[in-house]
Amino acid sequence: MAGPENNTNTVSLVVADRPGVLVRIALVFARRGFNIESLAVSPGAVGGFARMTITSRGHIEARAQILKQLAKLIDVVFVTDHLNENPIGVEIALIKVLCPAERREELVSLAGRHGGKLMDSAGEVVVLQIAGSPESIDRFVETVGNRHIQELVRSGPIVMDRGPSRFEDLLRRYS
Repeated sequence: MAGPENNTNTVSLVVADRPGVLVRIALVFARRGFNIESLAVSPGAVGGFARMTITSRGHIEARAQILKQLAKLIDVVFVTDHLNENPIGVEIALIKVLCPAERREELVSLAGRHGGKLMDSAGEVVVLQIAGSPESIDRFVETVGNRHIQELVRSGPIVMDRGPSRFEDLLRRYS
């Protein structure tokens, strides 16, 4: 459902890699009534910093306030909203599918057309990894059908701006 109260948005942050930072960031979203749809956190390119990608859903008018509040947090070095940008992005899914041995080759071929590969197989169960756009993963899941999928876990999108880094100089000041 689209609309101003159900708007999906992706934000990237560079933060100090310290305990408690994630909690403070999550509280900013919660206080404004945003639901965090996905969250990816990893070490950054510079030691002592972490990179976060947060996809959230909430009222469009609250977005600007969330960005301002995130930027004010002491452990946040950089925050950017990807609303009007075209970042490079990818999502990863692990999908456990019930599949008879005689149909395994067909399923693995289908997964390959959606950026996937076979990770494991045992009896009539296969685990596939699909990496690509969220839409590509959605299409694969729809094609396979819910009756065959036993388990599904998705990373949520991770994104990176195109071109030179907009925060590299900030990290040098903090390190």
